[in-house]
Amino acid sequence: MHSLRLTFAVFLPLLAAGIFALPGMAAESGRAAPEFTFTDLAGKTQRLADFRGKIVVLEWLNPACPYVVRHYRSGNMQGTQAAAADAGAVWLQVNSAAMGDLDPAKSVEWQQKQGVKATAYIRDQEGKLGRLFGAATTPHLFVIGRDGTLVYQGAIDDQPQGSQANVASARNHVKAALAALVAGKPVEPSTTQPYGCGVKYGAER
Repeated sequence: MHSLRLTFAVFLPLLAAGIFALPGMAAESGRAAPEFTFTDLAGKTQRLADFRGKIVVLEWLNPACPYVVRHYRSGNMQGTQAAAADAGAVWLQVNSAAMGDLDPAKSVEWQQKQGVKATAYIRDQEGKLGRLFGAATTPHLFVIGRDGTLVYQGAIDDQPQGSQANVASARNHVKAALAALVAGKPVEPSTTQPYGCGVKYGAER
């Protein structure tokens, strides 16, 4: 009984902050990123392998999630996307939410309204890509190096309880990972605890 109380005492503050543990992460930092094929909003089918030789960033999102709204309203996510573009990176947006998916036209409209700078938007309606990588929250970011190695996964920054005003003082983990890759240095940390709205996956098919 005492251990149960201790578990809840540790878990509840994390839940209140929008931080979620990752039981059995599917993708491991330092190892090859899982290969996948996707069809973008324009109907073009591509593979992760098509981008070998380039840095790839995966951004899990749900347009209705308050954490996603905060990072877009503050310009933090768009600024991070711009930094990725400057590094010659490919930026893939992924929506695996069973509740929060938008049809193609509305997805494009949302991107335009937010000023998104992304290579492609993936409607992962069955949640296969999300489960493959172990995406737990929105946002949840993954950075893949030019050789296909997953070099970073986790939160966009170190401000899980922050507001738009905290953006300037936050440590942006994704920008730091991009800078390290460009400089040919190790990415540290390679894993952080993601925070945000839990990804509501639908039933597997």
